[in-house]
Parts: sequence; C-alpha cells; structure tokens
Amino acid sequence: MTQGAPIRTRGPAASSGTIAEHSSAGRRASSFAPLDVPVASVPPEHRRPSAPKLPQVAEIDLVRHYTRLSQQNYGVDTGPYPLGSCTMKYNPKVAETVAALPGFQRAHPLQPDATVQGTLEMLWRLERALCEITGMARATLQPPAGACGEMTGLLIMRAFHADAGRERTKVLIPDAAHGTNPASVRLAGFEAVNVPSDDRGLVDVDALRELLDDEVAGLMLTNPNTLGLFEERIEEITASLHAVNALVYYDGANLNAIMGKTRPGDMGFDIVHINTHKTFATPHGGGGPGAGPVGVASHLVDYLPSPIVARDADTFRWDRDRPKSIGRLHGFNGNIGVLVRAYAYVFGHGGDGLTEVSEMAALNANYLAVMLAPAFPFAYPDSRPMHEFVATAGPLKKATGVRAMDVAKRLIDLGYHPSTVYFPLVVDEALMIEPTETESKQTLDAMGAAFVQAAEDAHTDPGILHDAPVTTPVRRLDEARAARQLRLRWGVGVPTDR
Repeated sequence: MTQGAPIRTRGPAASSGTIAEHSSAGRRASSFAPLDVPVASVPPEHRRPSAPKLPQVAEIDLVRHYTRLSQQNYGVDTGPYPLGSCTMKYNPKVAETVAALPGFQRAHPLQPDATVQGTLEMLWRLERALCEITGMARATLQPPAGACGEMTGLLIMRAFHADAGRERTKVLIPDAAHGTNPASVRLAGFEAVNVPSDDRGLVDVDALRELLDDEVAGLMLTNPNTLGLFEERIEEITASLHAVNALVYYDGANLNAIMGKTRPGDMGFDIVHINTHKTFATPHGGGGPGAGPVGVASHLVDYLPSPIVARDADTFRWDRDRPKSIGRLHGFNGNIGVLVRAYAYVFGHGGDGLTEVSEMAALNANYLAVMLAPAFPFAYPDSRPMHEFVATAGPLKKATGVRAMDVAKRLIDLGYHPSTVYFPLVVDEALMIEPTETESKQTLDAMGAAFVQAAEDAHTDPGILHDAPVTTPVRRLDEARAARQLRLRWGVGVPTDR
C-alpha cells in the first residue's frame, strides 16, 4: 500500500440503496426446521389477502446493509453533540451493563411484588436520591419521557386547585421556554400566557407581576433558563406566584447545571420534572427511550400518579391506595431500563461527583463561548451563561449573507454535529451550544476551531456554506417541505428527489 493512502472502511459504493433493492426471489437469511406438529389454519377474517412484500436477502447482505447504514450515522460514541437544550452527552457503558443484568432485563411488569424486590428497592432508592437532588418530598418514576413529565406536573397542578375549590385557567410561560411547555399546557386544558424577557435574557419580573391574578394556576420555568442564564430573582418570582395561591413548576431540562449547588425546592418550586436522558446520561435520541420522573413538595404528594413504591420494613410494594391520585400516566410503571441507567449514573457519581458534573458543564460552556465570541457573539453579553449558551450568527449574516443554518451544515462537512439553530426564537440567527461536561478540552478546542473555520469560510467563499453539506450520503434537505409532507415509510412511487 502506498504510504499515506486513505484506507477504505465502508465497502464498495455499489452496495448502497435500500434493503428492498437488494432483494432477489428465493434468497433467505434463515430457514425453519420442518413442522413436527399439525398445521393450524388461520381464520379467513384474520388472513392476509396476499403475502407481505418483504425483501428476500441472504444473511450476509442483511448484515452488510445495516452495518453500512450504521457507518453513515453520527452518534455520541463517534463525536460530540453541541446541541443546546437537548443535552446529548456520552452514555457511560457501566450503566448499560447494569441495565442488562438479567434481574432487570427479564423482569415482567405484571410479576408479583415478591418476585421483583430488587427492582422495587432500586426504584425506591432512586426516588429518594432524586428528591434529595431536587429538594422535593416524593416523586413518581412513571412518566416515560420529559414531555409526559410536564403533563404529569400540570395535571397535579390542576388537581391541587380543583381540590381547593379554585377554578384556574392560565399557566404563565417565559417567551424563551421550551416548545413542549405551551403544548403541554394546552393538552392539560389551560391557556398558555407569554411572559417576556428583559434585556438581559431573564424573566421580566415587573411584567410577570402584571399578569398575576386569580385565574393563574402556575408558572412553568427552568433555571438556568433556556438561554443558559440563571434567574437571579428566582425567590422573588416564586414568592409572587405563591402570593396568589399559584404553583411554580420546574422544567428539569437544565437541572444538570445546578446539581450540588442549589435545588429547585430551595428556590421555591412546587413541582419538578427531571429528564434522565439530559441530566443522568441515559440513552437519548430518535424519540426515545426516555424517563421523566416528577417530584413534588409535601403539599402535593397525595396527587402523584398511582402506584408509587412503598416500603414496609425490609420489603417493597406498589402502593395503589391513593384516592386523590391523578391516576396512571403509563401503561405499566415507567421505563424501568432507563431508570436503572439513571440509578447507575446517580450512585456511581455520588453527591460530590454530581456537583463536579455541574461544574464541568458550566466550565466547558463558558470556555467554548469565549472561544467563539469573536466569530459568533454571545447573545446576552451582560450575563454569564452556565451549562449552555446562545450565540448569534446575526453579524455574520449581515456581512456575508451566511445564516445560522448554513453554519450548521458546514459543521457537518467539517466532521461535527451542528449545534441547535434558530432556538430560542427570541435571538436572531441563534446558535444554541451545549458542550456538556463529558467533553475534553482537546475536543472543545477542535470543535471550536470548526466553528471558527466556518465563519472564516463565510467571509472568503460563502458558496461553500450555502452548498453544504457535500460529504454526506444525502445533501441538504428541504426542511420546510419535510415538515409539511411527512413520509414515514418507503414505498414504490414515493418521490426520492432531494
């Protein structure tokens, strides 16, 4: 081999295409032994009119196809995800090992309590750890994701007011909030009311006070907020809600910034949901799996979903005797496999370790923010970010015509997953960046250099960014069309134009 020649690792280009395009009649990846029992007839009403059009391929074709597809994917095991708000960080393999233990992996949700004592004890201990981290009294581990956690918290809020004979119709939400917040509010039957930010990117407390009346059920807020900024007047904010008998809900998207430093309960929050995939590095992406535990202050414990884990001396059981409960939020008792991973992460780090997680998350974000500031200024220069920051490509757009989306696509060609773009909506040409605590200084330096190179390319040859990406199996997609004309399956006649 010529010294310095590239090494091919992904196989011949002729192997591309869909699995159906590799189909050849009669090929099989496996076969069944001859039947040694009578053939059971299928009732006509349950019988397909024709055989399914499944691809017929050999095992080697099947293996190579999906291996090739995996090599075309960007994953957290291959590179960093600077996705602000989403918090895509490395998943410790020890947590995967623990979750794969047969006692957890093979348990059935309908087993009698006596046969799953280990799992119940794990859930009981995890709940107490989460309550200690957040400053809550009790928690439910049932919600299967963060958005369901939001829904759970809002239903608890509704039940609390109904029990007190109060008819509340509005929930306040900051203008920089996560998009799921207003969606969850509407699903819970409330009206979402916008709270503006001030010129520092924080909640405008004076504007908030003007919105408070006897129709307000509560406020949804994350702290640090979606811009990565700590709400310095948080105790004043929570006190003003409590003064009108309203509750304060903590969106746990940014809990990973404050662990060991402060707790939502100490700030005055009544309800907290936790995204285990963000805070405790359980698998994240592609719509799941997830877990969104919800903790509550003592005056809301009775409304938690049923069942919750109870302890009687040295045994554990599901407690279903909860007359004020909002009911069940999940078919069974939560995504246990994800919760096992969260347990491994929490107890593997311990209190000091979780504090260090938050410290490193804030350090990494500030380090990268300073590195990028000449090319992509910080959106709120008068405030210091914590675990994530929002920069703007506004000046770059004005000088070169290159937008935040173009920068994101150029990063792909430079070998990095893009940051979040155009969110929050309150920032022009937003680049929302979160390096997480898991990335090393060397990785941050290299990723920061890629951002800087993208900005330099915009000044020297903006066409490079407008055409990006050019190194991917699929070029730039029409994202507006994709959102309006969803095609969730492959089929004959489905347009394949880019």
